[in-house]
Amino acid sequence: MTTRQTCLALDAADPLAFARERFSLPEGVIYLDGNSLGALPKSAVERVRGAVEREWGEDLIASWNRHDWIGMPQRVGGRVARLVGAEAGEVVAADSVSVNLFKLAAAAVRAQPPERRAVVIERGDFPTDLYILQGLAALAPDIELRAVEPGGMAEALDETTAMVLLSHVHYRSGAVRDMAATNALIREAGALSLWDLSHSCGVLDVALNRDGADLAAGCGYKYLNGGPGAPAFVFVAERHQAALQNPLSGWMGHARPFDFIDDYAPAPSVARWLCGTPPVLSMTALDAALDAFEGVEMAAVRAKAGALGDLFIDRVEARCGRHGLTLASPRNAAERGGQVSFACENGWAVMQNLIARGVVGDFRRPDVIRFGFAPLYVRYADVWDAVEILADILDSESWRDERYQTAAAVT
Repeated sequence: MTTRQTCLALDAADPLAFARERFSLPEGVIYLDGNSLGALPKSAVERVRGAVEREWGEDLIASWNRHDWIGMPQRVGGRVARLVGAEAGEVVAADSVSVNLFKLAAAAVRAQPPERRAVVIERGDFPTDLYILQGLAALAPDIELRAVEPGGMAEALDETTAMVLLSHVHYRSGAVRDMAATNALIREAGALSLWDLSHSCGVLDVALNRDGADLAAGCGYKYLNGGPGAPAFVFVAERHQAALQNPLSGWMGHARPFDFIDDYAPAPSVARWLCGTPPVLSMTALDAALDAFEGVEMAAVRAKAGALGDLFIDRVEARCGRHGLTLASPRNAAERGGQVSFACENGWAVMQNLIARGVVGDFRRPDVIRFGFAPLYVRYADVWDAVEILADILDSESWRDERYQTAAAVT
């Protein structure tokens, strides 16, 4: 039988336990929302302070060369590459996920022959992905947008398909899509794959090259802990880099940006996916945050994420089962990312009560409460304690208090 003492023993034996000390975590808070915003890495505080006070404050514009600000997108991208199973020259840090998905989707369609103009996405994936494709289709009327029902991707593939955009991990349920098998289907149809890695990079052992991915974009502020609004990243497999063209042909993607010539010439590398000037301060924070992954194998991260999720599911069903919570995530850890979701009537109020009690998760409409298990800093005892607090809230019905009923702008 699992007890809190069992959890403490698991924490003591945890091969990733050393990583928790790399984060600044508030006293008395169990933070289970790293799938929305990662915790603050201690290294980021000093690095950003140094970038502001010394690099910007003292060295001023010389820092573009002296501190290699200009090379940050490639340098940071190279560090992310290790975490997603890519080569350093295939990843660059830039812009936001939404902007990067637009760039990659537009490029993928443009690279295909004229008879291939259909783009496929499944409804219910993260909304920005569909919005971006809707915007792209509105700009280019020859593009056919096929937004199919969940599970309908394979049937939507044919000789007119140019590109398929899918989330690796579903944002609401945490379900993981089989990347290798999906890429094989897309490749057989003659289309290109584009993956949104926002809910998998930094928590799963993503293997873009091994699994045959063509293109991907991912988030820097969830499991990578780069801070609110941190730069995202772009992956373009080396085999596609010469053929694909960035539709946002800004000066930083130019082969010789400081020649200041009138005509655009794309950089002969992944740098062509840059557009405007890199945001140095936020890029510095992301670069520092990646220090937390030094000495960490992503297979161990994924294994612990699965074990934490399994423990959470077992404890919630044992302690809270009579309150009607329904598992909204895959039960099998191999099919689940770093989060566990439960459908919960009055979920908004329950989550606000949890947060007030020091257990931070989040809520997704209409009724899902989500809990993210970032393995670098979440402990097994945290999971035990979080479920005990959840059970107390449900047993006492303290969530009915008026202060937990008002919806906020951000959920």
